[in-house]
Amino acid sequence: MISCEGCGEESSNLKCPTCSKLGLSDAFFCSQDCFKSSWIIHKAKHISTTVYNPWPNYHYTGPLRPHYPLSPTRLVPELIQRPDYAMDGKPISEMRIRGSSKIENLSKADIEHMRTVCKISREVLNEGRKAIKVGVTTDEIDRVVHEACIGNHKFQFARFNSLYPFKERDSYPSPLNYHGFPKSCCTSVNEVICHGIPDKYELKDGDICNLDVSVFFNGYHGDLNETYLVGNVDEKGRKLVETTRNCLDQAIAMGIAPKIIFTSNTKVVTVRPGTLYRDIGNQIQKIAGVEGFSVVRSYCGHGIHRHFHCTPNVPHYANNKAVGTMKAGHIFTIEPMISEGVWQDRQWNDGWTVRYSKFKLINIIDSELQAVTMDGKRSAQFEETLLVTETGVEGQNQSLPGGPPGQGGKDGEKDKKKEKKKWEPPLPTRVGKKKKKGPDASTKLPPGWFTYLVTCK
Repeated sequence: MISCEGCGEESSNLKCPTCSKLGLSDAFFCSQDCFKSSWIIHKAKHISTTVYNPWPNYHYTGPLRPHYPLSPTRLVPELIQRPDYAMDGKPISEMRIRGSSKIENLSKADIEHMRTVCKISREVLNEGRKAIKVGVTTDEIDRVVHEACIGNHKFQFARFNSLYPFKERDSYPSPLNYHGFPKSCCTSVNEVICHGIPDKYELKDGDICNLDVSVFFNGYHGDLNETYLVGNVDEKGRKLVETTRNCLDQAIAMGIAPKIIFTSNTKVVTVRPGTLYRDIGNQIQKIAGVEGFSVVRSYCGHGIHRHFHCTPNVPHYANNKAVGTMKAGHIFTIEPMISEGVWQDRQWNDGWTVRYSKFKLINIIDSELQAVTMDGKRSAQFEETLLVTETGVEGQNQSLPGGPPGQGGKDGEKDKKKEKKKWEPPLPTRVGKKKKKGPDASTKLPPGWFTYLVTCK
């Protein structure tokens, strides 16, 4: 006897008529009631499995193409707190402060909430990166990230047949329905600069893939991303990824090293408390330019806390006009996008448009366009959340639990090696030196921790 697709019990001869019309394999059910209760899940099988290009006449700048149809919107349990845009896609709280240049100083309670949500974000990213392999679709990566966010809920595992033993994080994936964004994370492959929409594209040997994870928990957002090598990537691709990580590390060092002096061809910049946000781009462009790469100007870092995107705006290119000075209580992201060729970008016809711009010189953070390089060459990105405090530098020099062996320890145990290893893609989280005590503390923190605390004392 054939089993019922709904409850698993022995079924009768009742079968789904839609499956028969579409030429799909017959699906049997034990009763009409069982068929009705299983309809929401079962109807997903009726979606065409034929992969197609939704814009065949669009002039693509590179070899990558969208692979539609997109999978159905993933469900979030009712008990999980949602941001204000979860239902209609409109971030009302952000729209109310549109045009304001005020940078909020977070309280101690706010900071603790941010530490919590940023830690969850790192855990989710660690889970998502495990799925990045040759032959895996970006939609599958999105599924892993989604389930890592919402946690180990029985109904969710029953519906999606998950194989990943995630703990209960009870968090909402911030990108989901943000200005209508259809997925729970961004996967930007090769020439896609940012906001890549997970679809049925299968990762190929030699690809580079950026995974951007954002999480909403207890009223606060956390945000970070990393670029990974898929299989055997050529030397130039590896150099691009490594240079991008170095750009982020050096930008972070500007804020946490008040005694360091960076030199350029024209002047000496003394990094000290009160660093200007616009100075970050000078350091990033200098590093990228030496290696022969360009810095994308259309997108920038941003403030983050109760709002997904807010002030300050942090451009990554030199001689920008960003407003503001770092002060205790500020929290923001640095997320340089570095390209092999030109810095200019284009957007795919995916239905998302630029919402607004706070500066005339840059397209700002609320854009959910799927951006690609103008010349079709590859682009990489890394992102961390930075917190400015009055007490000094804090940091954890190891990867969080769940990292691969040797990158923070197997099964979350501490790696016993004390000396810092040179970073090598595609494992961006590395074990670093232990933090020294006193005023001579190490000024450069290794990548991999969920946040860096920037001194303002």
